[in-house]
Amino acid sequence: MTTTDDGAFWTIIAYLISGLGFWGGLGYLGDRYLKTNFLTVLGMGIGMVTGLYLIWIRFIKETPPTK
Repeated sequence: MTTTDDGAFWTIIAYLISGLGFWGGLGYLGDRYLKTNFLTVLGMGIGMVTGLYLIWIRFIKETPPTK
């Protein structure tokens, strides 16, 4: 797990870009296969939400203290 601020910054950027790229790419492929125009935007939205969720889990959510 990244503990430095610089490492955390690049991890957050990587989560956002990879979420957009992966889900946006799946949406693009779905658009090409189904001949629609909205799945790329939908996929990019899902990618942004999942990237933000992963950031929230890893960096923002408080973990309970261990015994």
